[in-house]
Amino acid sequence: MTQDLSFWTLQTLNALQLSMLLFLLSIGLTVIFGLMHFVNLAHGALYALGAYIAASIAGVAGFWVAIIAAPVGVALVGVVLYGGLIQRMRKSGPMAQVLVTFGLIFALLDLTRIFWGDLALAMSMPQVLSGQVDLLGVSYPAYRLFIILLGGAIFVALALVLSRTQIGAMIRAGVDNDAMAACLGINVERLFFVVFCVGCALAGLAGAVAAPLLSVTPGMGLQILIPTLIVIVIGGLGSLKGAVAGSLIYGFVQTFGAVLAPQLASVLIYALLAAVLVIKPVGLFPAKG
Repeated sequence: MTQDLSFWTLQTLNALQLSMLLFLLSIGLTVIFGLMHFVNLAHGALYALGAYIAASIAGVAGFWVAIIAAPVGVALVGVVLYGGLIQRMRKSGPMAQVLVTFGLIFALLDLTRIFWGDLALAMSMPQVLSGQVDLLGVSYPAYRLFIILLGGAIFVALALVLSRTQIGAMIRAGVDNDAMAACLGINVERLFFVVFCVGCALAGLAGAVAAPLLSVTPGMGLQILIPTLIVIVIGGLGSLKGAVAGSLIYGFVQTFGAVLAPQLASVLIYALLAAVLVIKPVGLFPAKG
């Protein structure tokens, strides 16, 4: 009985760790979708770029400097992308946005190959997080627990910003009705820019924290893109609650599906996605707009 309880506790923690990693990546993309009505398929490539920046800096300045520098570096790339491409494409319609950002995936993919090559990079965990932690009767890797706590902290911080601050009220107004928000004197264009850069920074942070767990390769952005889009569709566009709900659903379905029905694990999440699209096409917790 004790062994069974420990096993399920371990699987729950693994599901939470996967969920929080997906949340860090999906929250930026879902708010960009909801506020800007912009389909940015290159978000996964920014995640991979964050992992490369973190792995490169960690070897010189250490993990903690890398985990700060990666989101800052990806946010700066976001500034360039917004000024040179995104701002001009925002009114062009979803099909043009999909085509352009899909092409941007491969442009960023080739840029990472030019700078870092095709070989996988490794990033070491900090010494303080390299051990095990006894939690709820199981021994769990400290670094994976750090990802769970980081995701929870980001969720709480974003919830407080969106619900208790003036800029949060402006973002919620822009998601609900951007035209009316502009009529009320909100600089929607500047709000778009800030939200896009913050979304890019969160993608870079997700890549940085994933780098010690995964091999840093040029294709890692493509591998994470489909799960991120599934999270957004299940949770609902433009919603913090939807992003965390979709991430938790995906993490638990994938983790427990692999344990309880391994032969069906690869199709369970797609079956759930289809069910959500049939029953509630806008997602479980979409923004009001």
